[in-house]
Amino acid sequence: MWINMIKYQKIGDILLVKKIPSNKEINELIKKTKCKTILKYDFINGNLREPKINKIYGGSTETIQKEYGVLFKIDVSKIMWSMGNIDERKRMATISNENEVVIDMFAGIGYFSIPLAKFSKPKKIYAIELNPNSYYYLNENIKLNNIDNTKIITILGDNKKANLINKGDRIIMGYILKTKEYLPTAFKYLNEKGGFIHYHDTLAEKLLDNEPYNYIEKVAKKYNYKIINYKLNKIKKYSPGVWHIVADVEFEKN
Repeated sequence: MWINMIKYQKIGDILLVKKIPSNKEINELIKKTKCKTILKYDFINGNLREPKINKIYGGSTETIQKEYGVLFKIDVSKIMWSMGNIDERKRMATISNENEVVIDMFAGIGYFSIPLAKFSKPKKIYAIELNPNSYYYLNENIKLNNIDNTKIITILGDNKKANLINKGDRIIMGYILKTKEYLPTAFKYLNEKGGFIHYHDTLAEKLLDNEPYNYIEKVAKKYNYKIINYKLNKIKKYSPGVWHIVADVEFEKN
């Protein structure tokens, strides 16, 4: 959206802008969007994906974003929010079922775990998050959406160190910076008979036909799994010539 050439992203009642607006533009933005706060995002910091912000207008940086019947409370000064993944969050909401145990290896504030619990109602979800701020809002969002907290077990810490060997029927890897490093852990947590892994990554378009499948198959073989179903989904352009993708892969034990 544009107002006098000011591009913005609206999360709840907070606006994120890429450049500092003039006073006139600020007034126009407030009138048009009814926002309570305007922030300039500078960059995302480190492995915890923490934003650096410059407050232009307003006070509180905490808000509630509503998507397809799910509420997400978030402090956008502390936690990254991606509007570009809305369709993927919606798709994942109904992908599981009541017979599955799901492991969300990068749970964040519950981007996938909360919709899954609300609409798919799996037997159990283990939601792992390293960032303490995200972990706090993950638990807040479980309460906000009236999710039974015995159905979602939240774990604060490194997902490589969770005690979840062979517990997952479905593994969600919703992270794109160093996802390859975590794929062996996903196979350790996968049900010994097999199951599903949703593998996120960023790849050059020219590599999409072969690279994800070949890498996933190579790691799967090390853990004695074979691919029985594979589908590649393009989520959004990450940068020129590079796509954020999700591979939906079903495995069975060799």
